[in-house]
Amino acid sequence: MAASPSNIVFDLLAPDFNLPGVDGRTYRFADVAGEKGAVIVFICNHCPYVLAVIDRLAADARTMMVEGIGFAAICSNDAAAYPDDSFPKMQLFAKQHKLPFPYLHDETQDIARAYGAVCTPDFFGYGADGKLKYRGRLDEGRTSPPPPGARRELLEAMRAVATDNKIPQEQIPSIGCSIKWKPGGA
Repeated sequence: MAASPSNIVFDLLAPDFNLPGVDGRTYRFADVAGEKGAVIVFICNHCPYVLAVIDRLAADARTMMVEGIGFAAICSNDAAAYPDDSFPKMQLFAKQHKLPFPYLHDETQDIARAYGAVCTPDFFGYGADGKLKYRGRLDEGRTSPPPPGARRELLEAMRAVATDNKIPQEQIPSIGCSIKWKPGGA
């Protein structure tokens, strides 16, 4: 079922985390933040919305990381109910798609709750001050590629945030599969 964020509150500090990555390291927000900001995106391995954007997402992340904007992805889905989102499958997914950023596992789902994540993909863009400035989408592609010449919305917004640390005016919320909460979660 498709979901999209609502009731977005900007300028809140990024919730910290301490999560294992598929590379064997453990990461906190400060470990992934760049000098000009950071993007935290909630994804999973099986969602058709994620699968449709993952290669463009990785390419834009590479660009942002070179420009001083940190990047990390978090999978919070219930792996017991959705085995395709298990940690071993996350490791394979990261390798298959050559993810240039840490891919983190939120087994307890506490971090997804702290961020208010609702869908995959769900993008959170933070300024150098660690405050939320962007909660839009990657681009206008959904389960198919965007039309030729489409704006790279996340990349453009984060470049603007890196320059002036202001909240970009035009933000279209992401849409994707709902986070797969554990029984009694969310």
